[in-house]
Amino acid sequence: MKLTQLTAKPKLIKLELNDEEVIKEYGEAIEFWIWDRQPMDKYIKMANLKEGDVGTLIAAVRELVLDEQGRSVLTEEEVLPPKILTKVISKVVDTLGN
Repeated sequence: MKLTQLTAKPKLIKLELNDEEVIKEYGEAIEFWIWDRQPMDKYIKMANLKEGDVGTLIAAVRELVLDEQGRSVLTEEEVLPPKILTKVISKVVDTLGN
């Protein structure tokens, strides 16, 4: 197989937080989007995070969490509740790790 057969433009993919706790608290799943492929620098940044480096992790995830048009959801002025942010981070890391 040629390497060119694996290349493609990134596509937005929808991720959902749909565990029992989220459904109970919010009444429905919480949706957000990420690119299915990330630039190498972002991928390496995530892969090289050290345990306990929460600030860098949040900054990295802030760049990755998007709305359905591909615009950043998390800004300096707008933040998520800590429980949801933790779930978002976990979902993004799990998805990009596959």
